[in-house]
Amino acid sequence: MSESEVESSAAPLIEHLAELRNRLIRSVLAFVVGMMICFAYSQPIFDFLAEPICTKLTEMTGECGLIYTGLQKGFTTALRISMFGGFILAFPVIGWQLWQFVAPGLYKKEKNAFLPFLLASPVLFLIGAAFAFYAVLPMAFDFFLGYQSIGPDGAEALDGPAAVGITFLGTIDEYLGLTMKFVMAFGLTFQLPVLMTLLAKAGLLSARALTSTRKYAIVAILGLAAVITPPDVITQIIMFTVIYGLYEISILMVKMVDRKREAQLRADGYYDDEEEAEPEAPKPVKAKSAKAKAKAEGPILEIVEDEDEDFGPDAFDDENKPT
Repeated sequence: MSESEVESSAAPLIEHLAELRNRLIRSVLAFVVGMMICFAYSQPIFDFLAEPICTKLTEMTGECGLIYTGLQKGFTTALRISMFGGFILAFPVIGWQLWQFVAPGLYKKEKNAFLPFLLASPVLFLIGAAFAFYAVLPMAFDFFLGYQSIGPDGAEALDGPAAVGITFLGTIDEYLGLTMKFVMAFGLTFQLPVLMTLLAKAGLLSARALTSTRKYAIVAILGLAAVITPPDVITQIIMFTVIYGLYEISILMVKMVDRKREAQLRADGYYDDEEEAEPEAPKPVKAKSAKAKAKAEGPILEIVEDEDEDFGPDAFDDENKPT
């Protein structure tokens, strides 16, 4: 390869790297701007995130209060909120920059196939996050806060002189970490149908493979639910039910992709439309009767002795020849 050819092949690579740098810079700037906006409103955002536990605490004790045990915990909590909210605000910009970088290398048909999934991904994430925030978290907090020994008027319920009142004093750092963990876990698990369908469109996955590995998937989902959720049987069951339901939905969507691919291949002539006929099962052979068997085998010659004197032993002597 000559030096001019090397330079011409290296030029497109440098252009792609420069474009990638620009896309990354824009994505980081969008994240920083979103982070600054969320840091300015960190207190209202935290009040919104603390609504599930405050609702349960107010019902039990009549008041809601969370504490922080370290001097810097208040600032780090606001920083975590701003990072979490900044990523959510900047996600549309990040997704658009990713699409602008990948789209020029795709055919028109590939663009039409990929763009709907790119639009469905944030919608499914918001649905999963909302399900975790409004359905799963209240049930989990109701279970955990049930171990308090609180009287109806908010005082500690003491049954005897040796009884000990149990009151929940939650830290904002611990609560925020648990809430974000739930929201992110359910938001990401709701991406399962999108991921499976994209893999099927790329030819890396089939419905038959997903169906054959269903029993292994159930075990893996049980393990994932036990790791992600706290040691609460109710939330683990909810997590398992949601992920397994998404797994079955993924199988249905992958089946649709397989049918479309097979129809396209048949139209292109890669498949033979005439299906191979299955060999017929042999019919049972009935036992033939002796007469039918003899008829099938043909005539049988049988030598029969005749007692007529004309055909006796001396019938063919020279003296007894018939005249």
